[in-house]
Amino acid sequence: MIDLHCHILPGIDDGSRSLEMSLEMARMAVDDGITMTACTPHIYPGLYMNDTAGIEAERDKLQQSLDENGIPLKLTIGADVHLVPGLLDGLRTGIVPCLHHTRYLLLEPSHHVAPPRFQDSVFQLVAAGYVPVITHPERLTWVEDHYPVFADLVRQGAWMQITAASLTGVFGARAKYWGERFLNDGLTHIIATDAHSNGRRSPIMSKARQIAERALGREEAELLVRGRQEYMLRNELPSAVPPLPEVERKRGGGGGWWKGLFGARG
Repeated sequence: MIDLHCHILPGIDDGSRSLEMSLEMARMAVDDGITMTACTPHIYPGLYMNDTAGIEAERDKLQQSLDENGIPLKLTIGADVHLVPGLLDGLRTGIVPCLHHTRYLLLEPSHHVAPPRFQDSVFQLVAAGYVPVITHPERLTWVEDHYPVFADLVRQGAWMQITAASLTGVFGARAKYWGERFLNDGLTHIIATDAHSNGRRSPIMSKARQIAERALGREEAELLVRGRQEYMLRNELPSAVPPLPEVERKRGGGGGWWKGLFGARG
């Protein structure tokens, strides 16, 4: 498996707090069947002032430590990029990294408030030749009132990344419901760990892969955890990447289960 969203670099955001934790996260990833991990710290002006050069330098240091400790995990770079003004300029100048220096980038919307002109902002990135991969939409507090927006974004050329731990229930019933809905509605391109530690938010993908296989079959499950990632790392055009499965769309808002449990609309 290939994990393209992981906060494994020590001490540069809210992820790993030490080299020892990073090494343990790497061991856990390898034991779970992950062969490659993208180091994707937050980039959020005013809070996490990371850039391509700094991320690459930290990646190189961690890769050296992994090699010295006999941990067979290959690292590449990226960033969990917040949707802020000036993002497109940062990408064009190379200050903000895409995944593995490709056209694909992780894009993190605000967790608690739908960004103004969200669709327009994402479409500007697509029009500029990038493929924004929206991170963990199932965990956004505003997803239930804006779910159709994410389907529109997929049609416009954006991708969706669901967190493995959402599917396994680590983030609670709400995130699990929406994670399964994105999966079952054919709106999930890849699964990633978004791991931040060797504890609750650990780099484990295999259990989510099993859930995906039960829902969509073995072939699509493999695409979700490795196949599409390989195309991304080769910088393949989206048109050349295996498409999302044609599955039956669920209608009628968030469904009776969701309404009964939370009293919210889908």
